[in-house]
Amino acid sequence: MLDAAFFVRWMTAAAAVIDREADRLTELDSPIGDADHGRNMQRGFTAVIKTLEAEPPATPGAVLTTAGRQLISSVGGASGPLYGTLLRRAGKALGEAARVSAEELRSGLAAGVDAVGQLGGSAPGDKTMLDALVPGVAALSASFDAAAEAAEEGALATVPMQARKGRASYLGERSIGHQDPGATSSSLLFAALAEVAK
Repeated sequence: MLDAAFFVRWMTAAAAVIDREADRLTELDSPIGDADHGRNMQRGFTAVIKTLEAEPPATPGAVLTTAGRQLISSVGGASGPLYGTLLRRAGKALGEAARVSAEELRSGLAAGVDAVGQLGGSAPGDKTMLDALVPGVAALSASFDAAAEAAEEGALATVPMQARKGRASYLGERSIGHQDPGATSSSLLFAALAEVAK
């Protein structure tokens, strides 16, 4: 069973990996976006960790809800609302339980992913963060490592896609051949989860 401390460790690991990968995320965003995804995510997760350290939430759901709220208020562009919606909706689904199972986490994240799809009007195959989130959440039924692997493969699979949503969609066929930065940062969340679950 996973308690609030586990979820704080997850968010802390996510902040660390996003910090390490910020330049690469921005590099991926340069040809098909605003060239700010890495910096925005870095700023957002730094704010998340400050908030969680100042007032550690008592439940897994509260950790995710707090993190989501912080991302919405501190990340620019579309990423803030999308990531914020993912975590807040997942946190809400987990409710007030002091501990949750891996299956409850998967179910909560699935609710968050559905909310992201509704907010962005997107689906897998549109070259968005959903291309990593959907396979990542599905593979959580097997293991945390399987989820990290599936999410990374999902992010890599965006390279040959033509973007149909978001800023990259304005480029039409020129978006082909570039890895989606949102799918890439989403895969990092699963990498961080697998890391803390070891």
